[in-house]
This record gives sequence, C-alpha cells and structure tokens, in this order.
Amino acid sequence: MAIEKIIGIETEYGIAGGPSGDPIFASTLIVNAYAQLVKSSIRWDFEGEHPDVDARGQKGLNQFAPAVERTVANTVLTNGARLYVDHAHPEYSSPECRSPLAATQYDVAGEMIMLQAQRAANEILGQNEQIRLYKNNSDGKGNSYGTHENFLVSRTVPFTEIVRAMLPHFVSRQLLFGAGKVGAETDTGRFSNPHFQLSQRAEFFEEVVGLETTMKRPIVNTRDEPHADAERFRRLHIINGDANLSQVATFVKVGSTALLLGALEEYGCEAFPPPPTSPVAAIRSFAQDLSWVDETYPSVYVHTESGARFSSWEYQNELWLLAQRYVEDTGAALVAEHSEVVLLMTQWRELIDGLRKDSMIVANRIDWIAKYRMVAGFRERYGLDWNSAKLAAIALQYHDIVPEKSLARMAKLFELITPEMANQAMTEAPTDTRAYFRGESVRRYSNEIASANWDSIVFKSSEGALQRVPMMDPTRGTMELTSSLFGECSTATELLERLER
Repeated sequence: MAIEKIIGIETEYGIAGGPSGDPIFASTLIVNAYAQLVKSSIRWDFEGEHPDVDARGQKGLNQFAPAVERTVANTVLTNGARLYVDHAHPEYSSPECRSPLAATQYDVAGEMIMLQAQRAANEILGQNEQIRLYKNNSDGKGNSYGTHENFLVSRTVPFTEIVRAMLPHFVSRQLLFGAGKVGAETDTGRFSNPHFQLSQRAEFFEEVVGLETTMKRPIVNTRDEPHADAERFRRLHIINGDANLSQVATFVKVGSTALLLGALEEYGCEAFPPPPTSPVAAIRSFAQDLSWVDETYPSVYVHTESGARFSSWEYQNELWLLAQRYVEDTGAALVAEHSEVVLLMTQWRELIDGLRKDSMIVANRIDWIAKYRMVAGFRERYGLDWNSAKLAAIALQYHDIVPEKSLARMAKLFELITPEMANQAMTEAPTDTRAYFRGESVRRYSNEIASANWDSIVFKSSEGALQRVPMMDPTRGTMELTSSLFGECSTATELLERLER
C-alpha cells in the first residue's frame, strides 16, 4: 500500500580549527553555543535508537552497526530538528517534512542555524582558535562524512524490491546532484587518477548492500530503524548522496527519490530499469564521467542485468519517464501538492535535457558543474596542475557556510527558498507532520521536558514523575490535530491530562 513520503535530511558538517584542532571538542562547542543562544538544553532520548537492526532480517552477515554516542552534545530545537555531535562532526537533522520543497526549506534553515552556531562559538574563542564549517562530505585526507536522506516507506514493500528498484537511481543520480571534488582520496579512486569527480562520496562505497555507514559503506543501507510503528512503516536510510549547496539539486534529489519510491509501491520493482551488473563499479565510474563538460573524455556506460548498456544520463531519463507515468496515473499526491509536483518534474527534466544540450545551461543548478567551472577556470588562468593544492582549496571554499567566503554564493545558484522562508524554518516546525507537536512542546514546555526523540517526548511533572508521550505515526501530531491542545494548556501537566482524556 502506498503511503505519504515523509522526508528528512541529516547533514554532517565539515569542521576545521577550534582549540588544539580537536574536531570533537570544536563540534561540541558549536552545538552547545547554539543551544545556549536559543536556550534549548533538552536531552536526546536514546530509548528508540537501534542501529544494529538489519532490514534483511538476517544474522551473521559480518556487518557492524555504528556505535551510538550517548555522551556528546545533543539538543532538540523548536523547529523540530535535532542538533548534535556525530562522531567528529556537528550534525543537523531536519524535522520530518511532508514534501520535497519543505525538506529543502528546512535543509537551508540548517545552513543558517550552523552559521549562527559558528558565529556564537567563535565569539568566545581566540583569533587562532576560530572554527570553520563547511557543508561538504570529504576532508581531502581520506575521510568522508555523510549527508543522509530518510523516506517513509510502506512496510509491505519487501526490502529486496527496494534494492532492485532503487539501484539504478542511486548509482546514476550523482550526474545531477553530485557536489564535485578535485582528485581522489581512496586507493581505488587514485588508481584511475581522476582530475575531477562528479561526486564527493562515490569513491568511498565498497558494497552494494549493508548495515555500516562509516566503514565498508554500502550503496543501499539496511538499517531498519523506522522511528515509527515498525509494523506499518519502514524508514529508508539513504547514505550515498552528497551535500548540496544548490537548492534545486536538493529539491530534485529528494523529490525524484520520493516519486520513484511511490512508483515502486504502485508498480513493483519490475517497472524500473535494469540495475548494473556491478553497482559499486558503476557508481565509481559514473563519478568520473567528465564527458559532459569536456569532449575529450569518453562517455561512460555500464553493463546491466538485462544485457543492455546504460549511461548515467540514460538511467535518469528512463527514471524520469517512470516518474511521469506515476504522476499521470496517481497525481503523486502522496509526495506533494500538484503545483509542487509540476515544479519538481519540470526541474528534473530541465536538468536532464540541459546536460545533453550544454552543461553550462544548468551550471546554476548542478553543484559539480558550478564547481568544475570555477576550478577549471582558475587552473587555466594560472597554469596550474590538477593536483595543485590551490585547486583543492578552491574546491573546499565552495562549501564555506559564511556567505562572504562561499564560492557557491559567487556561482549565483538558482534559489527556491526565500530568506523569509528559511528564517521561519529556523524556529518554527513543519505544521503537517509530527514535528509540529515536538517543536511546539519544546517551545512551550521546555522546562517540563526530560528528553525527546523522533517518536516520543518524555515529560516530567512538578513532582518529578516521568511520562512518555509516543508519536509513532509521522503523519500525525500536526497543527490541525494538536494546535487547540496547545492553545488550551499552559503547562505540560495540563497537556498530559488532556491527552489522557
């Protein structure tokens, strides 16, 4: 059965500087500085964290779930988001969003939150200890950190069908949504000696399917942690994408994925193009296909299970046609309202066609092309080799979150989210998911909340008793369903009494 495609984006930010150059300490300063700025100190509740549960339902697969760090800085924001330290990076996890455009809006709000956090932290640090944050996925030294997407999927869809259907999209979508990088960092990547890659993450993937997220990274992650009613819902946790500065890229990235998941629920996996025979080789080779910006490079094709060969462009074209069929048959109301679906399909089509005609047509919407244009221009102007440290520095500067320093800002990327929309999303939660109940509870009753997570809030009474309020359906807890409760309850105790009745 098809269900609404609730969406969330988790972004780990690259970090440099700070006292003693310690990234964990610097990340903690970032999170705590923002928590103090907005007066939010709500503890994260790890009760529902089960990263070791595998969607394949099998044991002994020699896969290891990442450790859950319970002692690092964590807080919950009034916009329903989570801000915390994940390993050695500050991470902003957006609230649950009802549509791709809303997911983009709250991702942009996350950039502004991190900027405020950086400024607040740097106010208390010396000049030689200033912290710098980058919305990217690679430190240039062989370490990669993630930008993860999350989608609500029906539990009735077998996980094997998700893998079969989505592999063509996951290996090819970097053509449109890759953030670009100079050179390579892994042994496998350096073996082919690329000057430039479309994706920051592609060379780090080593397996097709798996539970890990930090080692032996799989193209399809099997973590079965729905943060919702596990009998009804699955959370597809996607780890193979890049962090985008282009708002159009973010919008179409999550929007195209949501439409294809809807098509999977509607038609089954056989409606999708055939997956590549070697997905890991495909995602890596597509990342090095520079024929779109330089005719001296040969086009890259991969063999598929049907015997046919596909380029990344052909995959995306076929997937767009499938999504168009889904929109025509169903209206795609489970993904977004009609006007937004039209915008999504139009932008996706324009990116595909623009690449075929002239890649520079879409340089203001595709990050890797915008970055390549800057790096290649600087290289030609100053006669530099592709392995020049100056080019790597330019590539990194593209991701700087400070507007005056960001080369992405200089690229004049097309914007879908106005400053007013982003400012609103910094403090106000989406009104049409359970994020509204979480955000409003934090806003109104922060002193009466012991902890919170995605699927529950633990309130504390004046006597010290704790009471958990479950939120097992991401589509409920909306403003429409709960705003009257907030309007009538001045304390959490009153709210709990009303909920019990």
